[in-house]
Order: sequence, then C-alpha cells, then structure tokens
Amino acid sequence: MATEIKGKHAVVSKAPAELYMVFTDMSNFLNFIPEDKKAGVTADFDTIRATVQGFTFGVRITERNPYSFINMEDYDAPFAFKVSLHFDPAEDPSKTDFHMDFSAELNLMMKMVIGSKLKDALDKIADSLQAVSEGRVPDGVDPEILKNFKI
Repeated sequence: MATEIKGKHAVVSKAPAELYMVFTDMSNFLNFIPEDKKAGVTADFDTIRATVQGFTFGVRITERNPYSFINMEDYDAPFAFKVSLHFDPAEDPSKTDFHMDFSAELNLMMKMVIGSKLKDALDKIADSLQAVSEGRVPDGVDPEILKNFKI
C-alpha cells in the first residue's frame, strides 16, 4: 500500500506561469547546488540524479501541464515514488497557491524512518519558496545559494 503525503499550501508571490517555469527544466536545479556538493550530480531537461554516500537517487518529470502541475517519479532511486507539484491560482492573480503531493511504496521500516521527514521536507520546500518570493532568506538556507535562484 502506498504512503500518501500531502504538503502544506504556501502562497508564493509569483504568478503560476512564472513559478511553473522555474520547475519545468530539471537542469535549472544545478544552479542551486553548492559547488562542493555538485560532484556526482547530473541533470537534463527531464531528469536530475545524484549519488550521495554510495546511494543513487533520481527524479524524472513524467508529465507537464503548463502553469498548473508537474508530475515526477523516481529515477534510479532506492524505492518507488511519485511527486506532484501544483501551481494553483491564488486569490491575487499575481500569486500562486503552491503545494506538493508525495506517494511512495515504503515498507514499514522505511515508513518509520523517513515518513515524517518526507512531510517535513515537502513543507520546508513550500515555506522556502514563499520566503524567497517575498525577498526573505529561508531558515537553514545559505544565502550564497540564493544568488542564482530567481523566481
């Protein structure tokens, strides 16, 4: 049975089309990885893959619905998963109601070890996007990384 995790909603101060374009090309994410962490990371338009401490982990975009959602799935990862990024219009048309959904086939041990961490990660991404769109540096993020981050 799949583990389903719904991330929190965050209102990002960019229109859905603008925010969507940041995520549509996986190679854009290479700009946000510190130089000392880039070894073993590869990306192209549809995929990004990294090897960390001997484990390979990748994500592949499987579906794009312009300015609405992007669906992704595992690519050379240790377990099967799917991620959906949603770019819904907010009440203010210049803003986006952003959220992520995650689904994975986790055995009981994996679910106990990483289940709550996955929810925390989805929420952190939403909070960070909201902060950056408002000109704030998200908690726990090196301001140097944000020099290349434009949304």
